[in-house]
Amino acid sequence: MNNLQNHIKNYLEYCKMQKRLDEKTLKAYRIDLQQFSEQIYITETANFTSTVLEKYIINLHQKYAPKTVKRKIASLKAFFRYLEYKEIINQNPFNKLQFKFREPNILPKTIPLHTIEILLNTAYEQYCNATNDCKKKTVLRDIAVIELLFATGIRISELCTIQYQNIDLQNNIIIINGKGAKERLIYICDEHVISALNKYYSEYKINIHCCGYFFVNNIGNRLSDQSVREMINKYCHIANIQQHITPHMFRHSFATLLLEENVDIRYIQTMLGHSSIHVTEIYTHVTMSKQKDILNSKHPRKNMNIANTL
Repeated sequence: MNNLQNHIKNYLEYCKMQKRLDEKTLKAYRIDLQQFSEQIYITETANFTSTVLEKYIINLHQKYAPKTVKRKIASLKAFFRYLEYKEIINQNPFNKLQFKFREPNILPKTIPLHTIEILLNTAYEQYCNATNDCKKKTVLRDIAVIELLFATGIRISELCTIQYQNIDLQNNIIIINGKGAKERLIYICDEHVISALNKYYSEYKINIHCCGYFFVNNIGNRLSDQSVREMINKYCHIANIQQHITPHMFRHSFATLLLEENVDIRYIQTMLGHSSIHVTEIYTHVTMSKQKDILNSKHPRKNMNIANTL
């Protein structure tokens, strides 16, 4: 192991033990820094210059989309700040570099309300038509997952890592461990969602307590992100829904639909667990249906007294 790789190893351990970063963030750092160490033929950290980093970043731009490059640079900047903090390097080469990213302004993809209704109805129909107890039990879990995604707008990673002691079904409260190990409380207010969660817990209680996580698969392990994606694809296929739906689109739909109901964006920010209101503001785009309603009812032209001679 060379000098650079040794520092990367120590940095990742520092991130895990002292900064308490979650496994998903650690994995991203590990991938980005490993790629950096393999493509840069410099093993001594003291030999890194802003020119070396600039060439590496140019190479990244040729291979990846702006959003990916931005993340990889963020991983590198954090690593070099650590080296500077630990006095392993005298000067941070990133201090002499400036970056400007022109990311495409892509609006969040949402699911039409009627499509969510079809999806949920399909899941409930599958539950009623299940031919044996095993299938019925699996569909019950699927219903609980989909209902919770739409009811709370939580991230798929948050849903899959809910620990059973963090869900209070008596008071209908869930403690979510979000990005940056930040906790937030989410209330479950819809009676159908509450009923689905209670029935699921009743059926899976033994597996849940053995596993430690609230959502489990058929062999008693924690439900994975990929399993949830495949689950949603399965019900979309059964319901003949043509739109490609991902778990994160429930989050976009949750935020957008609440904004359309004139819910204060600051409340939505808290529920989504966004550290900055600027992140939440991406949902303030006006949907086409809402735009039509506004222009039909609010535009002052309709109240003008003008003789139409056409």
